[in-house]
Amino acid sequence: MSEPLRVFLVDDHAMFRAGVRAELGDRVEVIGEASTVNDAVRDISAKLPEVVLLDVHMPDGGGRAVLERVRAAHPEVRFLALSVSDAAEDVIGLIRAGARGYVTKTISSDDLVDAIRRVSDGDAVFSPRLAGFVLDAFASKTVGGGSDPELDQLTNREREVLRLLARGYAYKEIAKELYISIKTVETHVSNVLRKLQMSNRYELSRWAADRHIV
Repeated sequence: MSEPLRVFLVDDHAMFRAGVRAELGDRVEVIGEASTVNDAVRDISAKLPEVVLLDVHMPDGGGRAVLERVRAAHPEVRFLALSVSDAAEDVIGLIRAGARGYVTKTISSDDLVDAIRRVSDGDAVFSPRLAGFVLDAFASKTVGGGSDPELDQLTNREREVLRLLARGYAYKEIAKELYISIKTVETHVSNVLRKLQMSNRYELSRWAADRHIV
């Protein structure tokens, strides 16, 4: 019998990591986990798993920072994004940075194990709805990614707040959706306004709609 795939978990929520471990069971070997970017880069580089399950939204640059730093030294390590976010800019950003797949946290345990195996084999794996984002983006090169200097100023969390704000969410609703405080939402909005040199949420909403990130 072949050895189980060696997998590393990166997510800043301990309860979620524990849940993933339980769901995966003994079908793969979880050789480590990390909750911060620096810890993830250090431990992945030391243990060299075959597949990294990677959350998108974390402090200090998020999953993309982990991916870019590890791949620079260890291009053989493969990454599968596992995120609550189904925003097009998150999906495209991670894929352009080198992830082999992107699935949402609603995925079943059987499908997740299958996705891990496929990514390890070199396949590209996406949740069904997200595959369309990738096809559209690489066909038209118009969906957010590295081609928009203004958008590139924003962190992943700032983009997520912007997307919800543009959809008409109130600050309280954004806080509930992203599991952060209202004060943190206000700080993110203030940072986005400053970076984009705008004065109110209505200008931000129009800006986001123009870039198809609503």
